Amino acid sequence: MNRLAEIDLSRRLPKKEAAERLEAGLYRLLRLRLMLGGQIGDKRVGPPLCVVFEGWDASGKGGAIKRLVRPLDPRHVRVAQFSAPTPDEHRHHFLWRFWKVLPGWGGMAVLDRSWYGRVLVERVEGFATEEQWSRAYGEIVEFERTLAAEGMIIVKFWMHVSEEEQLRRFQSRADDPLRAWKLTAEDWRNRDKRAQYEIAVEEMLERTDHPAAPWHVVAADDKRLARVTVVETVCDAIQAELTARGHDLSDPAPGGTDEE
Repeated sequence: MNRLAEIDLSRRLPKKEAAERLEAGLYRLLRLRLMLGGQIGDKRVGPPLCVVFEGWDASGKGGAIKRLVRPLDPRHVRVAQFSAPTPDEHRHHFLWRFWKVLPGWGGMAVLDRSWYGRVLVERVEGFATEEQWSRAYGEIVEFERTLAAEGMIIVKFWMHVSEEEQLRRFQSRADDPLRAWKLTAEDWRNRDKRAQYEIAVEEMLERTDHPAAPWHVVAADDKRLARVTVVETVCDAIQAELTARGHDLSDPAPGGTDEE
């Protein structure tokens, strides 16, 4: 259970290389997304794509999501954010509230937080009993296997930053009147419990990493590296699945990627 410690957070991506790789990755993502939707290529509708983001507070989830969806038509992707469940959602099994945002065939959804709250914040903060969060690992894995068996591509990211970089970002937000709203008292409380959260994260990575939905731990101290890693990883997952399904991935004649 030392997966986080194995991540090299000192890695940096030069600005020029990052810009070039990001531009190439976004063009590639646009093509692959249109293939999934059946708009280009052999016009076969591809499998649904669900990209799940988890990570430390201020780890760059929002920035990575913003870049990931930037080249896409808003009609072709849904971004959903999850926080504490409502009283009505509490009346149901914890996975119930996530079903309505899952993509169908040809669709794509990006989740800012997810069902993993059960084994992270609900575990650490005591919002779920030990019996509830302990059995959730198996429930989550079976849930994801069911979705994958129906064809869904599931890409899961844990955005990992050091304590020092997280503190720097907290202080930067606190000093910026247009970003101060992002920093809450809860963020500071969570930071004080980082050791407990690290235990929970390590167990989550160990017990819910499986072939149908593997975890990708992203070194996110360098935002440029993190954003490029996310885009390229999603592209690789789409391409692998489309190739396995026999889709035609040949590049169409260049015509630009002008946005409407």
